[in-house]
Amino acid sequence: MRRERVRTLLDDVAHGRATVEQALAHLDREPVEALPFAHIDHHRALRHGFPEVVFGEGKTVQQTVAICERIAAHGDGFLVTRTSEAQRDALGAAFPKAEANVLARTVLLRGASPAPASPDAHTRRGTVLVVTAGTGDLPVAEEAAVTLDALGARCARLTDVGVAGIHRLLSQHDALSGAAVVIVVAGMDGALPSVVGGLVRVPVIAVPTSIGYGASFSGLAALLTMLNSCAAGVTVCNIDNGFGAAMAAARIMAG
Repeated sequence: MRRERVRTLLDDVAHGRATVEQALAHLDREPVEALPFAHIDHHRALRHGFPEVVFGEGKTVQQTVAICERIAAHGDGFLVTRTSEAQRDALGAAFPKAEANVLARTVLLRGASPAPASPDAHTRRGTVLVVTAGTGDLPVAEEAAVTLDALGARCARLTDVGVAGIHRLLSQHDALSGAAVVIVVAGMDGALPSVVGGLVRVPVIAVPTSIGYGASFSGLAALLTMLNSCAAGVTVCNIDNGFGAAMAAARIMAG
């Protein structure tokens, strides 16, 4: 149950629109639901503002659909990352309103009722700019963008502005200066986050990708470059972890 739904429920009790017993009937569900292959944390939405995100990779189609069915049954939407084509097809059949993003490998089902606008809403705090060094980095960047959308954060994209043609980045001053948080996704040499970190004063979250030739070691070279960034304050996520970068950005925006 999301925080805004609990807030509405408590407000209804306070104003006599619902009884205490009715409120308890909504709140007395177990915080953890046990399935043969998973324990679903239904109070994750109450603590974090968004339900437990399902990591699709390694799960069977049946496991993925079953977990999502139980999350959706509580009135919340869900987000599944790292999905296979078979998982996307099955989720689409089970949830016709679900939004599949093939590039990001995600499936998003929006909640029954969107979060109401409030003074601390993400959209009141600005935009997260997702920057990619090359077109090959787009799957990871798109995972971040979908996650931000699911969390209710406003997102903008800046694509293919890597250091091999740095003029492409330098011509985007307005986009960079207007962002509240910048997520920089880069493979190969992983140099772009340092450049962006030297141009903006807002938090920069770097995401190395596994894109590159042999000596890139599937993203390890980019990861080490980002960890050794000379730009102060650049935060680094794990290789290909666009989801983690988006979650970090959303927490910064909510802080």
